[in-house]
Amino acid sequence: MPAMTTPEPLAEGIYEAHLGGADLYFEVVGEADPATPPIVFLHGGPGYNSYSFRELFGDFLAHRRVVYLDQRGCGRSGALEDTEQARAEGGAETLDLDTLVADLEEVRDFLGAPQIIPLGHGFGALIALEYARRHPTHTARVVVVSPWVHFPALALTLLAEASALKGVALDDPAPRVRAQTPEGQHPQVGAARIEAAFALLNARDLLNALQFVDAPSRMRLEFTDVESQLLGSAEMGQALVNQGLWEFEYAPFLQEIRRPVFVIAGVHDRTSYPEQAEWVVDLAGGDLTVLDAGHYPWLDDEDAFAEALEEALSR
Repeated sequence: MPAMTTPEPLAEGIYEAHLGGADLYFEVVGEADPATPPIVFLHGGPGYNSYSFRELFGDFLAHRRVVYLDQRGCGRSGALEDTEQARAEGGAETLDLDTLVADLEEVRDFLGAPQIIPLGHGFGALIALEYARRHPTHTARVVVVSPWVHFPALALTLLAEASALKGVALDDPAPRVRAQTPEGQHPQVGAARIEAAFALLNARDLLNALQFVDAPSRMRLEFTDVESQLLGSAEMGQALVNQGLWEFEYAPFLQEIRRPVFVIAGVHDRTSYPEQAEWVVDLAGGDLTVLDAGHYPWLDDEDAFAEALEEALSR
């Protein structure tokens, strides 16, 4: 039989490739090193993009090969409604984790990389972790920043924080939802909690209060977003919600991950730390670094975040 050959690594540059039935945008930065798998950055949102991380922190990763990916339906990638899946189903009403993980595997193959290091932020951590679970031989290690992995619990956190900010008692609708749900059906607890949270305080104001250390950090990110001229993909986020995102409990799957997992969290990010981060630490055997930062730690202390990330990538 002919000897197996390793494909040539992709050259640096901007790519717009039709993969998995979707038009995906990603930028490859840094020289390829056969001994070091490339990092693939997976932004959060869901529905955000990779521009701000590349713009605000890219210089700190200049010594590494990094792929900045705009997920399906996000940023500079094609619209969700234009994917082959959406056309086949008659619309882009739903999107699931399976599809986003499959997209990452398509990107890895397109890169010609035997292994990658998924670097996931917020919702993107979920994609990174599930990719490692499904594709352990293609994953060198996983790094997650401010992870979200248990969405009914996250919804309760948001409701509790919204109640505190508005000065009202916490009223968790979960018991009522469970009592009213017919036998055999799954009670939509997470959806009820998030609806109640956003009824108290709009999503933007609530997340700003929970994720940022101070106004300058928030404004720095907002200025970068304005500079990018990229709008968040509400369609992508809604499609995931339609598929049941707020009911999704990833915790049982964390125990099946067999690759090294590193967690970086900001002590001031009340959407992730401590509860969400500790799910990953306890069940996936993750190594945790806590910084004096918020949800976007590179905004608050880029040097400390760079040190923590380098440690996670090289240990």
